[in-house]
Amino acid sequence: MGISLARLESNALRELALILRQDAKNKHLSNVTVTEVRITNDLSYMTIYYTFYQGKEENYQKALEDCKGYLRSTLAKKLNARKMPELIFKRDTSLDYGNHINDLIVGIHKHDKELKEKQEALGIKEEEEK
Repeated sequence: MGISLARLESNALRELALILRQDAKNKHLSNVTVTEVRITNDLSYMTIYYTFYQGKEENYQKALEDCKGYLRSTLAKKLNARKMPELIFKRDTSLDYGNHINDLIVGIHKHDKELKEKQEALGIKEEEEK
C-alpha cells in the first residue's frame, strides 16, 4: 500500500465520519461510527467498516445501502477524487470479539477463585513451587 493510498483511506475515514454526523437525514446514520476504511489498489472498491451502539444491525445496513449513492458522490466532492470507488459496508465485529475474549478471561478468573475456595474448604493446600 502506497503512501497516497493510506492518505486517501485516512481522509475518507475522516470525511465519512463528518458526513454521517452532520449531513445525515436518517436517524440510523447519525449513530454509525466508521472505524476503518480500506481501498483496493486499483481504486475499484472502498470497504467501510462501521459499528453502532444500539439497535439492530439490519436497520443500519439498510440505511447505509439506501444512501450509498449520496455518500459516494458527497465523498468524491470532498476528496476531489477523479475516480470514486464502489462503496461496500461491513460491520466491524472487533469490539464484539474483544468483549467475548474479556468475558472468557473473567470466567477463567472466576472459576479459579471458586476452585481455590473449594480446595480451602476441603483443607487442600496448593503445592509450593520448588
